[in-house]
Amino acid sequence: MNEQYVVDLAEVTGTQVAVVGGKAAHLGELSRIEGIRVPAGFCVTTDAFRRVMAHLPSVDEQLDELARVGPDDRETIRTLGARLRRAVEGAAVPGDVAEAITCALARFGERAAYAVRSSATAEDLPTASFAGQQDTYLNVVGPTAVLEHVSRCWASLFTERAIAYRLRRGIDHRAVRMAVVVQRMVLPEASGILFTADPVTGHRKTATVDAGFGLGEALVSGLVNPDVFKVRDGEIVDRTIAAKRRAVHALPAGGTRDVAVDARRQEQPALTDAQAVRLVRLGRRIETHFGRPQDIEWCLDGDDFHIVQSRPITTLFPVPEADDRENHVYVSVGHQQMMTDAMKPLGLSLWRMTAMVPMQEAGGRLFVDVTPRLAAPASRAALLNMMGRDDPLITDALQTLLDRGDFVPSLPDTGPGGPPAGGAPAPIDTDPALVTELVERSEASVAALERDIRTKTGPELFDFLLEAFEDHKRVLGDPLSMQVIMAGMEATWWLNEHLRDWLGEKNAADTLTLSAPGNVTSEMGLALMDVADAVRPHPEVVAFLQGVEDDDFLDDLAKLPGGPEARDAIEAYLDRYGMRCVGEIDITRPRWREQPAALVPAILDNVRNFPPGAAARRFEEGRQKALRKEQDVLSRLRALPDGERKADETKRMIDRVRTFIGYREYPKYGIVSRYFVYKRALLAEAERLVRADVLAEKEDAFYLTFQELHEAARSHRADAELIRQRKDAFRAYQELTPPRVLTSDGEAVNGAYRRDDAPAGALLGLPVSAGTVEGRARVISDMAQTHLEEGDILVTAYTDPSWSPLFVGIAGLVTEVGGLMTHGAVIAREYGLPAVVGVERATRLIQDGRRIRVHGTDGYVEVLP
Repeated sequence: MNEQYVVDLAEVTGTQVAVVGGKAAHLGELSRIEGIRVPAGFCVTTDAFRRVMAHLPSVDEQLDELARVGPDDRETIRTLGARLRRAVEGAAVPGDVAEAITCALARFGERAAYAVRSSATAEDLPTASFAGQQDTYLNVVGPTAVLEHVSRCWASLFTERAIAYRLRRGIDHRAVRMAVVVQRMVLPEASGILFTADPVTGHRKTATVDAGFGLGEALVSGLVNPDVFKVRDGEIVDRTIAAKRRAVHALPAGGTRDVAVDARRQEQPALTDAQAVRLVRLGRRIETHFGRPQDIEWCLDGDDFHIVQSRPITTLFPVPEADDRENHVYVSVGHQQMMTDAMKPLGLSLWRMTAMVPMQEAGGRLFVDVTPRLAAPASRAALLNMMGRDDPLITDALQTLLDRGDFVPSLPDTGPGGPPAGGAPAPIDTDPALVTELVERSEASVAALERDIRTKTGPELFDFLLEAFEDHKRVLGDPLSMQVIMAGMEATWWLNEHLRDWLGEKNAADTLTLSAPGNVTSEMGLALMDVADAVRPHPEVVAFLQGVEDDDFLDDLAKLPGGPEARDAIEAYLDRYGMRCVGEIDITRPRWREQPAALVPAILDNVRNFPPGAAARRFEEGRQKALRKEQDVLSRLRALPDGERKADETKRMIDRVRTFIGYREYPKYGIVSRYFVYKRALLAEAERLVRADVLAEKEDAFYLTFQELHEAARSHRADAELIRQRKDAFRAYQELTPPRVLTSDGEAVNGAYRRDDAPAGALLGLPVSAGTVEGRARVISDMAQTHLEEGDILVTAYTDPSWSPLFVGIAGLVTEVGGLMTHGAVIAREYGLPAVVGVERATRLIQDGRRIRVHGTDGYVEVLP
């Protein structure tokens, strides 16, 4: 029956994606919005595509082969895609399908000109726009040409770019069907694209209109630069008129060509200001209908705007939900925690439930609303000072918003400035026993948690965990713990400030804190060198580890000569540090105890790059270097006016920083230790829910919040469709880059370095560990997939404590995210590695293998010729 192959666009609704694809579904919805004009036409449904594909020989085998290809294997994708496209284009259109299409053409005008456009079922979706991934053909005239171009649209499902796009987003090739939209052509005076939110800044109240003469292909293909209008609150706030020397026009017999624009018109605007404002009003109507910002293609015919496509803007970072319409300023938690990746719902909810401050969620990340503190002068100063020590780019972003004067509300001070409620902590003695006491308290708390949780299952487990989370926060907020952390940090700042003033030295504390005692994170890196010592003497063990791919290798390892000793060393390491992993603030990430193979590359690097006993020697060398620096500083101070007093004060601060600075890393270790206990209990509960057919697999629990998982354990019901949607959303969130600062208008503000003290072309950052080093850049995204040589400089997006085992084998560090007291900076100083953090886009601007020079004292990186 003809109805199954062709549907009029006027009859299509937004719920028919499976039948007409994403583009046609949007066009059908658009035609229902009052005041929106959509060119008339019809859709060749996915049933027609399915009919053609069913009769193609070997297509199943080719799709199977395609599913096994990696998204970066361009050559194989190109070869398989070309083979599939030839097969689809070469297949005859079945007679009844062809008849349905020609009948529809007769209704709309057989000799009229048409646009023939792909409309895949995985296209124009909220999490995957597929913009430009499949084909569109303009000004197609006559039934024969239309049928030919319908086949080409079907085949475009297998273009190289479309295949790679699906592979990167985990979309099954078999699950995607292709429909084709056939619409009457509009022959416009002007055309272009309207973004109802600024696609660069994300600002939701600023719309951007790109406009050119003729058909939109001139803009899409890059043939001309567009006029750009920015519209906010019904007014043009910015306008750029380009010289438009070319335009694409339709030919009478079909097809298009680009032509020269008359010289007198080239610098005339393609739209008047009034037309741009009117177009944005139409765009806001469309945005309201679909409930999210839109990327809209438009044509101007006479004085009428025709909308030829609307899709969600999938590159915008989502905005945290607020229960009011006030302005809000949010600061990224991930940039402070050294983990900017998207988190799964269970990870997000647990971090929020165990954090010391309220947090909002957006785009799979967490943010803190700093608006109240930013709005009051006294708390504003304290906030900017604190953020500046952590990450100057956050401070600059906040200051940028303040300087505008129209976004952050101004509130009166509710109390005196300075420290938050409670006042400054009481001073503490420089006493190592304080650190010992805190560590013992934490260990006792974790041991009690492990003991008490063993018998808890079902709803009782969740009730127990709610109490455990309160204890978690009590341990984290222990006043003595906060005093010790602040004592170490304040002593560091005192030393840097006073020794700069007195001796002209930058960042002197970096050397004075080398090999400070009690730093659990730096000890973790050195301990893996000791594991290498247990592996190195046994060639068969080394050879075996070089071939390890699975996580169950430890039992087989023990069967080799020297294997039992190597296994015992690895097991002991996992007993102490196995709760750690990359991105460890997300409870859903696999821990080293769960995936011990992740440690094998670092162990083998240590075997290759270091001699036996290197860990102890390295620690002692750092300690001696710090001691020599202390003696040098004190000697030089005593030669100054009032030198004895300055030397005595400095000696007290050196003792204080070496006593307390190592503890800075311990609270995070305690948090992650508790997290692993929570995780094992929750996974055991998830396994019970799998056995009860409540969950399809235990990892599905990661896509539920703690509260939702609690309810599933209570009711023995879980929403499978919600879990599927959460998985799709998580994949989409992984593609987004979180901003340091985000406003409730959706504007991403990342800040800038206001400096002119670096060579031209240098990459600016924050100096966090003194010294200068030159070496080969190793640009790494996954610590488990790399091999480092001695003298390499690690370049990565961020480093949390789990990266510390790599620090023992590198000569320097460059990261995109970080601050003076974040983990990577602390460990770089412990190991004496020159380090610069907060280098925007470092992993894209520095090529792997390129020689670079890291200026850890002055805070910049040079890419060498």
